[in-house]
Amino acid sequence: MAGHSKWANIKHKKSRMDAQKGKIFTKLAREISVAAKEGGGDVNANTRLRMAVQKAKEANMPNDNIQKNIQKGLGKLEGESYEFVTCEGYGPGGAAILVESLTDNRNRAIQDIRSLFTKYGGNLGEAGCVKWMFERKGYITINKEACEWDEEELLLEAIEAGAEDLRPEDDSYEIITKPEDLEEVKESLKNKEIIPETAEVTMLPHTNMTINDNEVAIQLLKLMEALEDLDDVQNVHANFVIPDNLQIKLD
Repeated sequence: MAGHSKWANIKHKKSRMDAQKGKIFTKLAREISVAAKEGGGDVNANTRLRMAVQKAKEANMPNDNIQKNIQKGLGKLEGESYEFVTCEGYGPGGAAILVESLTDNRNRAIQDIRSLFTKYGGNLGEAGCVKWMFERKGYITINKEACEWDEEELLLEAIEAGAEDLRPEDDSYEIITKPEDLEEVKESLKNKEIIPETAEVTMLPHTNMTINDNEVAIQLLKLMEALEDLDDVQNVHANFVIPDNLQIKLD
C-alpha cells in the first residue's frame, strides 16, 4: 500500500493548504447541503450530515456557514440544487480511477473530467468499467509516532471496537471498517486516547496495480491532483501503487 500512502500524504497536505485558502469550503458546503437534503437536518440522526459537519469544523468553516448550508439543503434558504455524478476511467498505465462529484451542471462536470483524463494520458470509460474494483469502507489512519500502542495491541483494540483489519504503513496504521461502523470505531479509539489523523468513508480497491515507470507515476499523480482541484469533484479514488524507490517530484 506504499503507493496509496504516497497519494494519501500528498492529498492530506493539499487539503490542509486548500483549507487555509478557503478553497475546500466549496466542496464541504455542497456535501453538507446534499446530506441535509437527503437525510434531514438533525446531525444526531443523520450520519452523513454529522460526518460532513465534523469535516467542516476541522477545516475551520464558520458555524454560520455550516448552518446556512444545512438550511439550503432543507429548502429553507435559496441555493443551488446538486446531483451526484460518478465518472469512471483509466489513467496512465491503466490505473483504475473513480471520480465522485456533486454538481449543479452534469454535462459541465463530465466534460471537465473527460478533458483532464485526456490531457494526462488517460481515458474516461463507460459506467461500471472500474467501480466493481472498489468497495466502500470506513478508513482511519493513526500516526505511529503519536501512538503509544504497538501494532498487536492496536490491532486487538481496533478489532474489539468493530474494525475489520489493520494495515501497517511506514509512518502510520490504516484501520479498515464497515462504513456503518466507522464512527463507533473512531470514538472507541479516541476513548483510549488513540487519536485518528483521518477518519472517513471512502472507496478502497480490492487489489492494486504497481506503477514502476517514473513518468507514468508523475502523470498519474498530476491527473489525481487536477481532478481533485475541480470544484465539482468531491472525491477521487484509484488502485495504483507507486514503489518508494521511484523519484517522484511534482511541479
